[in-house]
This record gives sequence, C-alpha cells and structure tokens, in this order.
Amino acid sequence: MRWPTVVLAALLLLVQGDLWLGKGNVPHAMTLRKQLAQQLALNAQARDRNARVAAEVSDLKEGQEMIEEKARYDLGLVRPNEILVRIDARH
Repeated sequence: MRWPTVVLAALLLLVQGDLWLGKGNVPHAMTLRKQLAQQLALNAQARDRNARVAAEVSDLKEGQEMIEEKARYDLGLVRPNEILVRIDARH
C-alpha cells in the first residue's frame, strides 16, 4: 500500500517541477504575458499615429486648403500683400 503512494507523490513532484522549472514554466509564461500587453499597447499607439498621418496625407492629396494651412502654421508663410497677426490666447 505504501509503494503506490510514494510513486504517485514522486510523479506529482515531477509534474510540478516541470511546471515551475521546465521549458515554458509559469514565470516565463507570466513574463511573456507582460511583454505581450506592452507590445499591444505600442501597437495601438502606432495604429493611432498611422491613422492620423494617413488622414493628413489624404487631406494634402485632396485639397489646397490643407497645404495652405500647413504652410501658414508650420512655415509661417503669408500671401503677397497680406499681414499676419497672431494672437496669443494665454492669460
């Protein structure tokens, strides 16, 4: 009666040892889950940034208004005989 108990206990220790120390162990799986969550967050940020850039490219391809707005605000360009007045809204 004692041998089956010893054999089963040894098998249980072997399975638990492999689970905690072997290939694909629990701590490694937890590390991979954390890395996956971080990568998913980075992917979401990149997806948002790509969508903004795609919308801007579409606007630039479609009309002159976006080109003029970019030239005015990013480069400070004005039309001939035009006076640029900027008002700082900060108090």
